[in-house]
Amino acid sequence: MTQYSKHWVAAVIAAASLTACGGSSGDDEQAVIPDPRSPNILLVIMDDVGIDQMSSFGYGGDTPPQLPNMDAVAEAGVKFRNTWGMPVCSPSRAAILTGRYPLRTGLYQAIGPDDLANAQISPYEITAPMLLKSAGYESGMFGKFHLAGPEHNQAGNGTPKVLGWDYFHGWIALPGAIDTTAGGVAPDDKPLACGFVPGEKAGGVDTGACYYPNNSCQPMSRTSDSQDAPGLQCLDSGGVFVPEQECKTKRPSFVNFDLENAYYVSPLVIVDKGEVESVPFSDPRARGYRTRIEADAAIKWIKARAGSDTPWMATVAFTSAHTPLQPPPSSLIPDVGHGHTDALDCSDTVQGRVLQNRMTEAMDHEFGRLMVETGLASRNADGTLAYHPESSNTVVVVVTDNGTLGYSVKAPFDGQRSKGTAYQTGVWVPMFIAGPHVVQPGRNVEHMVNQVDLFQLFADLAGVDVHEAVPRTVDSAPLLPYLRNPSQESLRSINFTMNGYGAQANGQRYAPCVITDSSCSQIPVSKSVCEDNQGVWWGPGYDHDSVIDNGGVGYQSCGEVNQALFKRDRPMVSIQPEINMAIRNDHYKLVQLTVQHYDEGTDIISTRENQELYRINQATPIPLLDAADDNLLGDQPLTGPAKLAYDQLSAKLQAILDSEPECPGDGNKDGKVDQTDMDNWRNIAQTWGLSSVYDFYIDGVLDGLTNDRDAMVIQQNMGKTCPRKDAIY
Repeated sequence: MTQYSKHWVAAVIAAASLTACGGSSGDDEQAVIPDPRSPNILLVIMDDVGIDQMSSFGYGGDTPPQLPNMDAVAEAGVKFRNTWGMPVCSPSRAAILTGRYPLRTGLYQAIGPDDLANAQISPYEITAPMLLKSAGYESGMFGKFHLAGPEHNQAGNGTPKVLGWDYFHGWIALPGAIDTTAGGVAPDDKPLACGFVPGEKAGGVDTGACYYPNNSCQPMSRTSDSQDAPGLQCLDSGGVFVPEQECKTKRPSFVNFDLENAYYVSPLVIVDKGEVESVPFSDPRARGYRTRIEADAAIKWIKARAGSDTPWMATVAFTSAHTPLQPPPSSLIPDVGHGHTDALDCSDTVQGRVLQNRMTEAMDHEFGRLMVETGLASRNADGTLAYHPESSNTVVVVVTDNGTLGYSVKAPFDGQRSKGTAYQTGVWVPMFIAGPHVVQPGRNVEHMVNQVDLFQLFADLAGVDVHEAVPRTVDSAPLLPYLRNPSQESLRSINFTMNGYGAQANGQRYAPCVITDSSCSQIPVSKSVCEDNQGVWWGPGYDHDSVIDNGGVGYQSCGEVNQALFKRDRPMVSIQPEINMAIRNDHYKLVQLTVQHYDEGTDIISTRENQELYRINQATPIPLLDAADDNLLGDQPLTGPAKLAYDQLSAKLQAILDSEPECPGDGNKDGKVDQTDMDNWRNIAQTWGLSSVYDFYIDGVLDGLTNDRDAMVIQQNMGKTCPRKDAIY
C-alpha cells in the first residue's frame, strides 16, 4: 500500500468512527450527527480575492472589505488558513473541479480566445458534476465558467453540458471590457471610464432619459444623496442613459444596445436540459449587474429543488472582484459610511483599490441574499446573518481561485508578487467550510490543504470512492477528516502549485503587456484585458504613446520589449516568469521559475530557470512571506534544516513533474493508446476537424487541426500503456 493510500484509509476510518459513534472530540464537544442522506453542496468561488483581503482570517490591512455574511458562515464552520490555489483562475477552477494539477489537465493559464482545446478541460476528464451524477446528484453552475471554450472547442458555448452540468446560467469566458461609450452615448474622444454617465458631483449630470431595448423610456434623475447617479441607475436597470434629455417617442439613433459593458451588459449563456441559448446583449436577461444576476439564477435553481429527495450541488462562481473594476450599485454595499462609488475613476489605480473593495462587498451582500432566500440562513433582528448549519442538510464551501491582483493587494502582502505568480500573495487563498458535518465550529485548521482536495471532499460527501471512480491520477488529499475531527493531524507533507502558458497553434503566445512601466507579462489574453489591468499593450494593434513603434507589427514577447527599450536607451522592465511553480513543507518553500531574459551584451533573448528558497508561515497579522530579500539561495551555501528542506523539496518537485509521463496518441487520457482513441479521433476529424484533444504535438507544436497527421500518432503508438501513478502529497 502506498503512503498516499495509508493516509487516505486512516483518515476515512477516523472520520467514519466519529460519525458512527457520535463521539466527542473533547469533554464538552459533542459531534453533530449529519443527516444520513447525501448532503446538498453549495460551492461558492470568489474571483481574485486573496487571503490578504480577509479580516476574518487575520489579515486585510488597514482597509479590508467588509464581509459580514461570509464572516458569519466562516465562524459557524472551519476556516482553512493554509490553503493553496493555482496562480491564475482557469487552472485553479480546473483543480477544484477535477482534483488534478495543471500538469495533468493541460490548463496552465487563464483561457483566452487563442488557446486550443489542449489548454481547456478535456471532455474526457471526470469533473465534479460527472462524479456526483453517479451518486444521484443534480448539478447547476452559475456565473463564471472559464474552464473550456467557447473558441477552439467543438462544443462552443455548450461546454458546461459536455463537462457534466445539468444546468448552467452564466458566462463562458472572461468579462468584457468597459464600454466607454456607455451604449453609444459618449464620443470616442470623450470616453466614460466606468461605462456610464457620472453624476453631477463627478462632473456629469443628474437628469436624463433612460431608454430600454423594448422601445420604452423612463425619465431618470437623482433626487437625493442616497441614490446612485442616474447614469448608473439606468445602466443597472438594463437601459442606456442619454443625459439632459427628455424621453422621446423615437430613441436617438446613436443609442446602441448591442455593446458589451463589463459587469452590466454580458454575453449570458443558458444551458438547460441539453439546450444551449446564447442570450443577445439586447435581451433584458443579459443586462444588469452581473453579481446580482449570478445570485438570482442560483437562488431560482436551488429553490426549485425544495422538497425533492434528489441531492444537488450548486456551484456559484462569482465573477467579482475580477477586472475590469466597475462600481456596483450602492444598494449592494451595506455600509453607507463608504459613500457612493459612482464618483470613482475606473482608470485610476489608487481608486481601483477602493473599487475592488466595493465589488467584493457587493458580492458578500449577494452571498448573504443567496443564503437567506434559499432557506440556508435567516436574518437576526439587527439584519445580521443568522446561520445555523444543523438546520439544513447542506454543506457550504467558500474558496477563492487565486490571489489578489497586484495593485489591490493589502499590506503587508506583496503586490509585486501577487496574482499570476507562485509566491504566497499569488497562491495563498481563503477557504472555509460549514454545514452539519462540522464538529466544533468556529475553529481554524492550520495544516496545508490544496484546492484539489475539494474534489475528494465532494466525492466523500456523496459516498463515492474517488480513486475507484476516476481512472487517472487524482491529486486530492482528504478534507472530510478535518471537518469531523478537531484534532486531526496534517494529511499533507507537501503542497504544490503551478502555472505556465496555454497551448496555441504553431507555438504562438499572447503578446506582451507592460504594467505600470515596470513589469511585463504575457498573461493578459487580449489588448482589452491588458488595459483592464492598468497595462499598456505592446502587441499587434498597440496604440499607446509609450510603445516603441515597429511599423504596427507589435511585439511577440517581453524579451522583445526589453530589446526595444534598451536600443532606445530607455529603462528595461522586469519580466514576469513564463512558468511558475512552487512546493512547500510546513516551514520552507521552494519556488522554481522559468523567465525570459534579454542580454544587452549579446542581443540575445533566452529563457532561464531560477530557484528560490524561503521560510514561510501564516502568522497574524504579519505572516512570514517569500519576500525578495529573504531568498535563502544566496551566496552562502545552505546548511542544516534549510539544506535538508531544499533537498527534499527538490526531489518531490521532480517526482511530481515526472508523475505525468508523455503518452502520445492517448487523447482521452485513460492510460492506453487503443482502438477507442482511433474511434474518437475519427469522429472528431470527420465532424469537426479543428482543435481538439486529438490534435497531438508533432515536432513540438500543435497545428490546431484534428487530421490525418494525428491519426498517424495514434497508429505509431497503438498498444502503448501509461499506467496511472499515485499522487504525491
